[in-house]
Amino acid sequence: MRTKFTPALIVLSLFNFAVIAQNNPPIVLKIDAAKAKAKVSPTLYGIMTEEINHSYDGGIYAELIQNRIFKDDNKAPAHWSLIGTADLGSISLENNQRINDSLTVCLKLSAANASKGNRVGFANDGYWGIPIRPKTTYHASFYAKGDALPFTVSLESNDGKVLATATIKPLIDKWKQYSVTLTTGADVAPSANNKLVIATQQPGVAYFNLVSLFPPTYKDRKNGNRIDIMQKLADLHPTFLRCPGGNYVEGNTMATYYDWKKTIHDLSLRPGHPGTWKYRSTDGMGILEYMTWCEDLKIQPVLAVFAGYTLNKEYVDPAGPQMKKFVQDALDEIEYITGDATTKWGAERVLDGHPAPFALTYVEIGNEDFFDKSGSYDGRYAQMHDAIKAKYPKLQLIATTKVTSRVPDLVDDHFYKLPQEFEKDIHHYDNAPRNGPKIFVGEWAARIPNPVPTPNMACALGDAAWMTGMERNTDLILMASYAPLFVNVNPGAMQWRINMIGYDAMTSYGSPSYYAQQMFYQNIGDVVLTTEMSGIPDVPYIPAPPRRAPGDTTKPKPVVPQTMQSLSYVVTKDTKKGIVYLKVVNIMGSPQAVQINIDGVSGINANGTAITLAGKPEDTNTITDPEKIIPVNTTINGLNKNFSYTFAANSVTVLQLHVKN
Repeated sequence: MRTKFTPALIVLSLFNFAVIAQNNPPIVLKIDAAKAKAKVSPTLYGIMTEEINHSYDGGIYAELIQNRIFKDDNKAPAHWSLIGTADLGSISLENNQRINDSLTVCLKLSAANASKGNRVGFANDGYWGIPIRPKTTYHASFYAKGDALPFTVSLESNDGKVLATATIKPLIDKWKQYSVTLTTGADVAPSANNKLVIATQQPGVAYFNLVSLFPPTYKDRKNGNRIDIMQKLADLHPTFLRCPGGNYVEGNTMATYYDWKKTIHDLSLRPGHPGTWKYRSTDGMGILEYMTWCEDLKIQPVLAVFAGYTLNKEYVDPAGPQMKKFVQDALDEIEYITGDATTKWGAERVLDGHPAPFALTYVEIGNEDFFDKSGSYDGRYAQMHDAIKAKYPKLQLIATTKVTSRVPDLVDDHFYKLPQEFEKDIHHYDNAPRNGPKIFVGEWAARIPNPVPTPNMACALGDAAWMTGMERNTDLILMASYAPLFVNVNPGAMQWRINMIGYDAMTSYGSPSYYAQQMFYQNIGDVVLTTEMSGIPDVPYIPAPPRRAPGDTTKPKPVVPQTMQSLSYVVTKDTKKGIVYLKVVNIMGSPQAVQINIDGVSGINANGTAITLAGKPEDTNTITDPEKIIPVNTTINGLNKNFSYTFAANSVTVLQLHVKN
């Protein structure tokens, strides 16, 4: 994805229509439940992730300490503060006490005037706070060396209350890792207004590095993920994770691309690197952590490999020696993931604590190489394609733009549009050629001009309408993933507006688009049914004026009003369970009644289920009102092969119909 997105002024709302006309013909949907139009891809709906909006550090990655290896700012220990007054001691960065090639900068604590009752130390404020809960155990660790000073490690509220504490033995004059557990009492109130404190009451000098604090993690993974956010992903029922994904894999320069070999092994061997969204990445979320993320959710990875192109438009000669290095890096990465203990890189994964290889089907070569105007991608892709296919012929390779020198298995399409543009474009793939590569819609999202962290209901309607088109064309579209996935909603944490799941240090919430996608992900059959809908009312559509280059003074062409469908839909069937899933998106501000006729079955159960997501277009969920718009399940009665159902205004609806063959 790219940061530049300037939606044009929309001069007409599309969501608050009354009935278009009283004499419209009835809306009739005919479903042939015995005639499959296409098989549903078993990997159709997944998730995409990259380090943006503090998605990992300060997000799903459970580490609570910000700037744990003191590299976020080369002038001062950012997010660390002195405990005690300046006349008692000081803290500063130290560059001459390295532990290894990764941990090169440490924190120096000078506690010259510490004494009993006058402690000196340092504290970390976390990622917009450190979340503390009652009856919870936290694991703290750090490397230290220095004078023989004893230290206390404590969790403290910002107003000075000690919530949990532990002590360590006096330091020695060589680097050593120290670990403690901190358990809060039952009387501790849940809050993020806290800090981690390491302090002494004896005078001396000490050095610290890799200061870490972990809460309980999802499935108790060491170096694991945040429980509530992982649960939201599990509740989506995705089938894959595109990782590392987005601009993050490219980096801003050749010096800062995602080098997977620096993200493995112990945390003390991970130097981190500058990310692409104005903050540094710890790389605590490394390639192994992506794989265990997939393992925990029982989904498959879609691995993105660096392919020699960066955000600042640096690229390598496809035939040059540097490209050969990146090709070999990709082969090594695949071997780390899939190789057994007899392979060089599979053995490294075993040493990292995961003896079993991971399954891998899809590898994406690069990211958004349609921005590379040099024409080098065709050659770069060919180098990667030939080497990977030679060693791993069963892997499915994804190109990030069209290529001519080789035939990729899939091509990655990206779409960021206004909700109305998605609703207008629901037939985008209906007549697309079927004789070329399959499609991976690797990034897509309905976006509005407002700088809000998560989508409103208008976006959810646009997203759902677009999904009906993707699902209807799942013979061509094998995979699709919304982007971006995450956003920390605190001021200063967001770089990209409109993201599926929002959170702060304490809690998280799903947006209306999250719930719309959850409805689609959870309610899908194995075949797309043949259908026909007639009588759909049209609604006005005012296209956005074309984007113009800065300084363009030519008279713009007039915008011609158009119309578009007020309803979009798709119907699939689970042939084993005998369930028909009818999904309908109504973008009108009034209910719409539809006559539904089902052929190809002997009958349907009288009772079915309706799942409805509805609300005013401008309404949304927030960190303080997380369930303003959520799906509502109701039982519908009196069903037969011919029945009428009224779809609510501004709604996404799934009907579950149990049919008798």
